Amino acid sequence: MTIKDLKPTAVWTIFDQITKVPRPSKKEEKIRKYILDFAKENGIESKTDEVGNVVLSKPATPGYENAPTVILQGHMDMVCESNKKGFDFDNTPITTIIDGEWVHADNTTLGADNGIGVAASLAVMADKTLVHGPLEALFTVDEETGMTGANNLGANMMNGSILLNLDSEDDGQFFIGCAGGIDTTVTFDYKREMAPVDFHWFDIELANLSGGHSGGDIHEGRANSNKLLARFLFELSQAHSIVLSEISGGNLRNAIPRAAHAVVGVHTSKKEDVMVAFNKFVADVKAEYIHTDPNMDLTIATTDKPEYAIDTDTTLRLIRSLYACPHGVVSMSHDLEGLVETSTNLAAVKMLPDNQILITTSQRSSVESRKYDIAHQVEALFLLAGAKVTHGDGYPGWTPDMNSPIMKVAVDAYKELYGEEPLITAIHAGLECGLFLTKYPHLDMVSFGPTLRGVHSPSEKMHIPAVARFWDQLTLILRKVADMKK
Repeated sequence: MTIKDLKPTAVWTIFDQITKVPRPSKKEEKIRKYILDFAKENGIESKTDEVGNVVLSKPATPGYENAPTVILQGHMDMVCESNKKGFDFDNTPITTIIDGEWVHADNTTLGADNGIGVAASLAVMADKTLVHGPLEALFTVDEETGMTGANNLGANMMNGSILLNLDSEDDGQFFIGCAGGIDTTVTFDYKREMAPVDFHWFDIELANLSGGHSGGDIHEGRANSNKLLARFLFELSQAHSIVLSEISGGNLRNAIPRAAHAVVGVHTSKKEDVMVAFNKFVADVKAEYIHTDPNMDLTIATTDKPEYAIDTDTTLRLIRSLYACPHGVVSMSHDLEGLVETSTNLAAVKMLPDNQILITTSQRSSVESRKYDIAHQVEALFLLAGAKVTHGDGYPGWTPDMNSPIMKVAVDAYKELYGEEPLITAIHAGLECGLFLTKYPHLDMVSFGPTLRGVHSPSEKMHIPAVARFWDQLTLILRKVADMKK
């Protein structure tokens, strides 16, 4: 059995096609072409704006022309994370695997975030049997690395008054709010020095951490590879004179880093001391994270002497500031029980060709002032360490509206289908809804989707029964909105 054989057939068939279309963030050309070709084949009107967002339009079922226009919304891009070294997301299709009640990929991200939202939207637009009012389907670019599409949505792209964001990850929950976010990037300039000859060199690797979404999973207490590497290097630097030649870790700003690497040298007389310290470090860390990261792999091995190293002053400032940099939950919400209010993610450390080290962090909060507060705390720390710090434009949060009409429609649909109340809540992850409100302040919005787990990591998986429930909810909500002004 393949995913094309699953029910509902239309949704899974389209999702299967989407997994075969490479779509990294900022490289949405192929998925955009797929959507536009799909629209042409199905006689659906389409348009694009300057940044590459696509809107499809479909008239109402006859007799329902006066119903409010509903916008179905998802994003084209996906997070590209792999356990396969050198996996080419630009050209290689995703391989899907059915495992009991779940679908996952073969050691890469699945792309259900937000491929399943795109698939459901396209299935609705192509279906000739559904009852609905006027429909629009908005597919945005670059949601995962900058929300470029939502930030630069072309004027008059949409006419709808109701927006269904199909980018959530928990069956039985409807989201009516989300955190805002901002990126804080740090640059260290360093001098290249000749690597000393009387040093023993080690290659330190941290791999197979759980990682995950820096919003949705930040409260799980999972290990951060950058923090762990900095912790060991700090301990080493306090006991010995060290030389750092290479350092890297993490990849995307919105993913908890799963791997990190360093090449470090100590005087040859201290080789055994380093091995003893590392073995103790591994034992401590594995005990600390036995519940959240049971498969982490921490190794140290002798390596060849490099030609160059980072100057000692920068090495110490870098290690100390990385070790001190906050990561994780900063505060919990007092408005919604169990919701993370504010968090920060030490996302990536990369060496650049021009003698620079780039550190990427991201901050989230449902309270705008606290979003900037934690971003400024990160800034202050790295300024003390002598680095250059900049902030991105950020994106606003989405303030919950407990009187939202579409929320009430969604709740009624859920109760009609399943005889129980869904959970109404907000999400700590960022959604594009807040940005849509800046240009379309009249929008009434709700976000929902099937159950996904491990998003933004190669452990991403989607619950098969939840996809059918997602489809049933979506189509019934559309029917109920159509009945509003029949």
